[in-house]
Amino acid sequence: MGESFKALVLDQVEDEFSAGFRDVAVDDLPDGDVTVAIEYSTMNYKDGLVINGNVGRLVREFPHIPGIDFSGTVETSDSDAFKPGDKVVLTGWRVGEVHWGGLGQKARVKADWLVPLPAGLTTKQAMAVGTAGFTSMLCVDALEQHGLSPETGEVLVTGGAGGVGSVAIAILGNRGYTVVTSTGRRSEADFLKGLGASEIMDRTDLSEAEIRPLERERWAGCVDTVAGKTLSTVLAQMKYGGSVAACGLAGGNLLETTVLPFLLRGVNILGIDSVMQPADSRARIWQRIADDLPLDRLDALASTVPLGDVPALAKSILKGQIRGRTVVDVNA
Repeated sequence: MGESFKALVLDQVEDEFSAGFRDVAVDDLPDGDVTVAIEYSTMNYKDGLVINGNVGRLVREFPHIPGIDFSGTVETSDSDAFKPGDKVVLTGWRVGEVHWGGLGQKARVKADWLVPLPAGLTTKQAMAVGTAGFTSMLCVDALEQHGLSPETGEVLVTGGAGGVGSVAIAILGNRGYTVVTSTGRRSEADFLKGLGASEIMDRTDLSEAEIRPLERERWAGCVDTVAGKTLSTVLAQMKYGGSVAACGLAGGNLLETTVLPFLLRGVNILGIDSVMQPADSRARIWQRIADDLPLDRLDALASTVPLGDVPALAKSILKGQIRGRTVVDVNA
């Protein structure tokens, strides 16, 4: 009998969906240049969707191993880019959706999808960052490329208690920005202030406000994870020349606004995609994470769970009951 590994496996026969743990043969791994012994994965909103009945039909072929992130050590490689023993991290590329993902003890992927683990980060810390933190850093990087600096004024982070929002607060706070965040979980105020937020807003101040074409200028920049009415309100409050890095749609995918913020104040919406970022951009952003994300705050916003806890956590994340980042130790 060949080598096998433990994984969370999703299956669907006609309308019957199942999710359970079982041993998978290494020979059954999909095609790829590099086989990785996974050390850590994470829980993300997409993982919650696919584990809870494949909501949105993100997965089309079964059986399937979910998990859109992982970090670990290269076991075998047919690529000159990596050799056995290299520490690597993977986010995006539709791994965990189209391609088998990281909620198991091994993965086989294309070498182009992997990033060498930056010096100064452990594989566990890389998964405390994960797709959410990678997206956060993409947002901050895009805002700074469009002129944002600590001197230009307050930065708003919407959905601050979530994975993207919490890491964004930590990065911005560490870089000297005055950070304001909105959340529906006021009980997390101390947690958010500990990450670097100077003020906590109730999310209804943005999501239930009357939408006006323009309001008093306040925000020099914004990391928006919510969209919908929240983004409509934020756009009307942006300072002249300010930018919004839009990276989520927790509040819906429709946007009600006018052209006035863009024509009269030169406001920018910067669309942020973390899934298909090219390799050179990934490496640069991961190095920025290693340089700009304070590890003490990273430890504060992350918790670690064994692989067996994932099905229950997949339900919690869809209910908005998980704060910060959840690291999955696939070997525990």
